[in-house]
Amino acid sequence: MWQSYIKQFKNYLRLERSLSGNSVDAYVRDVEKLAEFTELAKMDVPPVRITEEHLTAFLKYLSELGMAAHSQARMLSGIKAFYKYLLLENEITDDPTELLESPRLPRKLPDVLSYEEIETMLAAIDHSTPEGTRNRAIIEVLYSSGLRVSELTGLQLTHCYFDIGFLRILGKGDKVRLVPIGKEAIKYTQLYLDHVRNELTPAKDSEDIVFLNRRGAQLTRVMIFIMIKDIAEKAGIQKTVSPHTFRHSFATHLIEGGASLRAVQEMLGHESITTTEIYTHLDRDYLRQIITEFHPRG
Repeated sequence: MWQSYIKQFKNYLRLERSLSGNSVDAYVRDVEKLAEFTELAKMDVPPVRITEEHLTAFLKYLSELGMAAHSQARMLSGIKAFYKYLLLENEITDDPTELLESPRLPRKLPDVLSYEEIETMLAAIDHSTPEGTRNRAIIEVLYSSGLRVSELTGLQLTHCYFDIGFLRILGKGDKVRLVPIGKEAIKYTQLYLDHVRNELTPAKDSEDIVFLNRRGAQLTRVMIFIMIKDIAEKAGIQKTVSPHTFRHSFATHLIEGGASLRAVQEMLGHESITTTEIYTHLDRDYLRQIITEFHPRG
């Protein structure tokens, strides 16, 4: 029931408003994300019956996925354009977006990095040192797979399936999920394992832990925070950067690139978006395809 409206909206943008192809695609993607959300949440509601409450729930969901406020605001602008079109065509009499406020943009820079900023940080790492090799692998994994910092520090060697491109992650509440890992992250993690970690003698309780300090012990959350802050400063990044910044960037870049909301939700290890059972198992090949197709370093 959404596709016919979206198709007509696309024609309107292209023919009557004469927008560029990229702008048309961006607007259409915004509306398609809303349509996908209504399906995930089992709302069973056509676009002409969407209310302000539905839209508020949609924005809340985007926020929970980690999408930055400015990205939410940009997506909302596309949805507002869609409902202005429906008003123009007399498909609706009231605009559900009229009283909807855009997500409040923080005064400081948003907690998300552009792909170019991530590249700048990676370039600022001294790869000639063992710690540099390890730190490159850590940042690649954080950004490639959207892990929480505790999931990164607790990552186990026996849970890395590089041959099929997946990590087995033990998340919040001891819930296990499979997360795709990109080729670049595999490349630099394998480099670290072969040339740095193999030279260490792991502590007794860290034999199966991937990332270790120079004494062979498991890294702490604080160590990861300090390391990332130091690299951000060396790269000249003015934003407040933490391990969670890469999780937010992972989600934002995938969603803005066109990835499925449900796939991103599963990869992040989030709960269902409503109390309705919608948290279904996704095929591993599909998750791998999402990373390959939509992640900048997939």
